[in-house]
Amino acid sequence: MYKGRDKIQTLMASKKGQIAVLIDPEKSKDEVYLAELIKKSEFAGVAFFFIGGSTVSAQDFKATISFVKKHTAIPIVIFPGAAHQVSEEADAILYLSLLSGRNAEYLIGQHVTSAFEIHQLELEVLPTAYILIDGGNKSSVAYVSQTTPIPSSQTGIAVKTALAGVMQGKKIVFFDAGSGAINTVPSEIVDGFYSYSNEITIVGGGVTDLQTIEQYKAAHVNVIVIGNKLEGDVDFLLDIANYNQSTHE
Repeated sequence: MYKGRDKIQTLMASKKGQIAVLIDPEKSKDEVYLAELIKKSEFAGVAFFFIGGSTVSAQDFKATISFVKKHTAIPIVIFPGAAHQVSEEADAILYLSLLSGRNAEYLIGQHVTSAFEIHQLELEVLPTAYILIDGGNKSSVAYVSQTTPIPSSQTGIAVKTALAGVMQGKKIVFFDAGSGAINTVPSEIVDGFYSYSNEITIVGGGVTDLQTIEQYKAAHVNVIVIGNKLEGDVDFLLDIANYNQSTHE
């Protein structure tokens, strides 16, 4: 029923410190920029492209998915901001439940809207506990979902929320400080969760340097998401390439 069965899930679980490049279609309409991003991502050994955004139109979303699909073999994972962000051209979809908030629309409502469509497509569905952590600014996700992120100092709340998601059957935990975060998700949160569970962990929001990547890798993070940094400095991918070569990845 689903493309590749558990191919993407297996890839994510296979090692720590993998890089996912987040593409927001609303900010990536320039095909010259996208082509450069793809080329340098391949050179850097990027493991996944995450595509989606909080306020992306269906037209921009599908156009971006199609362009990326035509120009690379790097797996495409939908990072949906709404029910209409679905495409059979992707390899998988993060089936996100926003567990850090109490807005039923993002706990289950959007899922109900898209359930039939996703079920009929050959998409690998990745049940994901999505947990917003305060990144020091008002993220677009928090604004659109009308939810309050967990304070970054509240490690216990974040860990218990993640663990609850795993016990509900989620296969992935995604800690996100949000697009353009001033502060990243503290490593203590990831370490705390890892002491209870070894489920796949994704972390994103505010990752702008190699030191943070190294810290997350040491904290057993499977996938590290980089987005805003590349919109202003696509050559950061060359730094990642050099880092991977130096660590023999």
